[in-house]
Amino acid sequence: MTLPINNNIFTVSRLNKTVRQLLEMEMGRIWISAEISNFTQPSSGHWYFTLKDTNAQIRAAMFRGQNTKVTFRPQHGQQVLVRATITLYEPRGDYQLIVESMQPAGDGLLQQQFELLKQKLSAEGLFDAIYKKPLPSPAKQIGVITSSTGAALHDILNILRRRDPSLPVLIYPTAVQGIEAPMQIVHAIELANRRKECDVLIVGRGGGSLEDLWAFNDERVARAIFASEIPIVSAVGHETDVTIADFIADLRAPTPSAAAELISRNKIELLRQLQSQQQRLEMAMDYYLAKKLRAITQLHHRLQQQHPHLRLARQQNVLASTQQRLVSSFQRLFQAKQHQQIQLQKRLNYQEPSSQIQALLRQQQLLIYRMRESISQQLSRQREQFAISCSRLESVSPLATLSRGYSISETVSGEVLKNTKQVKVGDPLKTRVEDGWITSEVVKTQKIRTKRKTTTKSDN
Repeated sequence: MTLPINNNIFTVSRLNKTVRQLLEMEMGRIWISAEISNFTQPSSGHWYFTLKDTNAQIRAAMFRGQNTKVTFRPQHGQQVLVRATITLYEPRGDYQLIVESMQPAGDGLLQQQFELLKQKLSAEGLFDAIYKKPLPSPAKQIGVITSSTGAALHDILNILRRRDPSLPVLIYPTAVQGIEAPMQIVHAIELANRRKECDVLIVGRGGGSLEDLWAFNDERVARAIFASEIPIVSAVGHETDVTIADFIADLRAPTPSAAAELISRNKIELLRQLQSQQQRLEMAMDYYLAKKLRAITQLHHRLQQQHPHLRLARQQNVLASTQQRLVSSFQRLFQAKQHQQIQLQKRLNYQEPSSQIQALLRQQQLLIYRMRESISQQLSRQREQFAISCSRLESVSPLATLSRGYSISETVSGEVLKNTKQVKVGDPLKTRVEDGWITSEVVKTQKIRTKRKTTTKSDN
């Protein structure tokens, strides 16, 4: 017998944990329709029960954080639709469900279908606001798609007669409940779009259960509303009822009566607007007549002012005034020109060439004299400076020193001989005297000892 390797040997804890992980990862969340039995609720607030059908059963639990969202009290034997996660209770190895949501089975299935269709159409973008068409303002003719015998049509017509009796209404009778209702609604929408008899449509019905309103949760109806070129107002059920048609329509009204109020114009408001327009028209006419009367009065005054005798007198006054201004202008101009001539004559006399030439000649002679004086003084200063410099140069010249009997000795390399350390016996020397050079050889060197001077500090 061959023993298994250690990795293939499970403990009970490891086995239960592995099975739980496999169940949760492979199955995940599922929907289950079943009957409730053995329902209990301990003090913790959690629900524990069994879900079963005719052939099998499974234990289930719904924790307090989730069961507070359930809108009904579960009863023994009640059919429910639950969404749950499959798991395993490891300490006992019990296979069970952890329930997240619960609803009665009948409405629950419809609600599930509603949610699935809603997610599908939303993912396609059919609910997006960019596709919503604006309603006409004002509407010229309204189309109503609903039951011809329903209370919704009666409410819509009553509201329209009260608010806007002049607004035409076209009725497209259809079934709003039952198997045939969705296709009849679709055909009515398509017929209204082909005929183009109205510029807005109301699609709806009165209140009812979720099953009663189901025709307006049909995908065919939703796509017909989206494809309509005529703006559609959805008016299904009561204010709390929500259908797929409400999400697709260009506008949702909480009730059919509200839809009629949203589309129609208020008769009282129309009368008020008409009265306001009449008052504005009367005021505009009064203003127009008053303006024309002022214009006639101004024209009459201008006609009187422009009589030939009056115009002639005014022209004579203008002529006399112009003649006087002309004479005054000529006099001022003559005086100005005369003054300008005097000024020009003065400038001409001042700028006569002969006087300017004489002044420039005198200035030239003066400058020549100053230049000669300056050159003479500069030469004298330079001569004196040159003599002083020559005297100073002569006093420091080496040749002057040589003339007094001194000489300068150099080594063969051209260094000036300053001490005995620079040469040794036998080295040649060159000596400069006043009138030439003497070449010699070192025969002997002898250092001269000098006495150091000592100084004493006196005590003060």
